[in-house]
Amino acid sequence: MRAMMTANLLRLDTGLDGIRGCFTTTMAHGLPGHGRKQGLRKLSFHVAIMVIAAGVLTIHPARASDTADSQKSGKSIEYKNDRIASVPWSVHIVKVPRNDPTLEVRSVLARGTVLGLSRLSDQILALSGEKGTPLAGVNGDFYDTGGRYAGDPRGLQIVEGDLVSEPTGHPSYCAFWIGDDGNPRIANVVSEFKATLPDGQSFSFGLNEERPSAGAVLYTPTLGRATRTSGGREIILEKPDKGSWVPFRAGEIYVAKVRAISETGNTTLQKDVAVLSFGPQLAAKLPAIEVGATVKLSTATTPDLRGARTAISGGSIITSGGKPAKIQKPRGGGMGGYATSSMFDRHPRAAVGWSKTHFYLVEVDGRQGDLSVGMTLAELGDYMAKLGCEEAINLDGGASATCWYRGRVVNSPCNGSERTIANGLVVVRKPKPAGE
Repeated sequence: MRAMMTANLLRLDTGLDGIRGCFTTTMAHGLPGHGRKQGLRKLSFHVAIMVIAAGVLTIHPARASDTADSQKSGKSIEYKNDRIASVPWSVHIVKVPRNDPTLEVRSVLARGTVLGLSRLSDQILALSGEKGTPLAGVNGDFYDTGGRYAGDPRGLQIVEGDLVSEPTGHPSYCAFWIGDDGNPRIANVVSEFKATLPDGQSFSFGLNEERPSAGAVLYTPTLGRATRTSGGREIILEKPDKGSWVPFRAGEIYVAKVRAISETGNTTLQKDVAVLSFGPQLAAKLPAIEVGATVKLSTATTPDLRGARTAISGGSIITSGGKPAKIQKPRGGGMGGYATSSMFDRHPRAAVGWSKTHFYLVEVDGRQGDLSVGMTLAELGDYMAKLGCEEAINLDGGASATCWYRGRVVNSPCNGSERTIANGLVVVRKPKPAGE
């Protein structure tokens, strides 16, 4: 095989039974301006699985029939590494058919709670078998990296119907979700969360995040063991039927009963307890609230997220209407410095998008001059459009950018290894119904 030979072989989801291996050779994707890589990794073999049987080492490449079946049916999940030598870029693409009812896109949380960080591979492997078989995934939202609330996603997240983090409402931190009709959407989602006290006073509230002195935050059991607050006033709430607060759903109105009141903070969280926590400045203005009183909680948003089972925030919308979106510097407060400049510099990136027929999970390696320099947001939007995406959103990037496929990380993290992150998006093969 000559060094200049190039080819793309897709790793195809043609069944989970059996042990097989794949090898991938690299080539230019064919987009304008893409040349061949000279003098570097003209041919790379990625052996996924090696099987020793009867004392013989066997490597199983992807079969030609696998590729043909995939192209014919459109129901096989596909992965490929697109190498573009002229820049250079190394792009990892997972293509997921939307017409396969056995596949589902889900969001996951580090350690299953809002607080805490873990590697994407650990988040994926933590999915229990009863929830299906994970096939592929990418990292998710930006997040708090340190302090008492390390792991708190910056924006919206819904995990299997459980609303665990509120949207930012900032146009540069939009959200991806799958509606109750099964169709994906991307938009700037605005929180209209409101708590109404027994005397009729209403307050907006945050969700599972650090509480401001003059604000209110609702903590649900998915946060972790306790609220991690200090002082203020915490209203411990239970449902009328004393049932679980998980899942806590978007687009609902909850009527809750005051079980207890704490003035010390750091209230313990349990499945049947949610805590409405008021910072010291706001607590000083509150009326007296008695145990047994009723508090109403609204989780309304614009657009309405009622019925959504999966949602995750990211950054800017980078592809819209099948065309690259214009990337503009954010207006107003909330962003500046590196957060703004990084939008226009080349960095490792991750994105999620879709066409009429497929979802696309994409990761771009970066900060590695001999392999891949990364992309600007404009370049990423252009790339997603050329893949065929109608809509796409940028996810967290940099050292967080990770692509996992079939049991391993397939990209080259810029720090040399996986970074611990807050959440991710995962493609899961649903378990077969009982009796099948």
